[in-house]
Amino acid sequence: MNLTELGYVAGWRVVRTLPRPVVAAAFRAGADRAARKGGRGTTRLRANLRRVVGPELPEAELDELVRRGMRSYARYWLEAFRLPSLSREQILATFWLDGAEKLAADVASGTGAVVALPHAGNWDAAGAWVAANGWPITTVAERLESDGVYGRFLAFRRRLGMEILPNRGGERPAFDVLVDRLRAGAVVPLLADRDLSARGVEVDFFGARTRMPAGPALLALRTGAPLYVASMWFEPERACAALTGPIAVPGPEEGPLDQRVRTLTQRVADEFAAGIARHPEDWHMLQRMWLDQRSAVDADRGR
Repeated sequence: MNLTELGYVAGWRVVRTLPRPVVAAAFRAGADRAARKGGRGTTRLRANLRRVVGPELPEAELDELVRRGMRSYARYWLEAFRLPSLSREQILATFWLDGAEKLAADVASGTGAVVALPHAGNWDAAGAWVAANGWPITTVAERLESDGVYGRFLAFRRRLGMEILPNRGGERPAFDVLVDRLRAGAVVPLLADRDLSARGVEVDFFGARTRMPAGPALLALRTGAPLYVASMWFEPERACAALTGPIAVPGPEEGPLDQRVRTLTQRVADEFAAGIARHPEDWHMLQRMWLDQRSAVDADRGR
């Protein structure tokens, strides 16, 4: 077991046993310290939030937004670590979804649903909430370099009732399994605001070009399942999300498949942008996001 894995194990064990107010105060203090220190992740978050809010926001206000953003990111980890210790009733009470009736109807009708998610709020709480409602849920997880950490994340999410597929190296391609699950009426949420493959679809996002994964659009086009886009944020006592959609899916008359995928992925990007603009402090994007960004230090210092 390496140090990274030991850290996650300690997080899951210690954070679940201590009183929440004590742990929350420690996480907030750590987030504030990280914001003041301005390390690589904080610097990247600042550059990404500047893109969201535009050049007009004064630097002091951006500083405060970054501080809130780091606190929100710390809260995600705090609540993720504590999720396995919550009862079904607690999971249902600490997450709220505007549009839940849409998913309920899609599961009941057997059509299933694709939900494109941003890295915002608490997506693990969202998945646990879907499972706690008794709805089948299948999603994809990035295979991490550390097999130990990856295995523990799989076990963590599976204990919450989610079926987790590796993005590569599985017995069957993840896309094929997701098609089968949708046709069986499952909910398929996919984190889709950042492409990890360098083969994603180029879209316009907050006025600049980036790549986003084609998976949600392809699944909707292949299966006919409705495609929703979630906006996600925190409120003081709960994590929240709202569904937009079903998103209009372009038909064959609108061009070949690759063109329709681009069109639909741009629609997803537009909805992501609207949701992130409403709650920028809850967008946990501490990585390079846009194609015109250079190294973290150079790009974020404007050199």
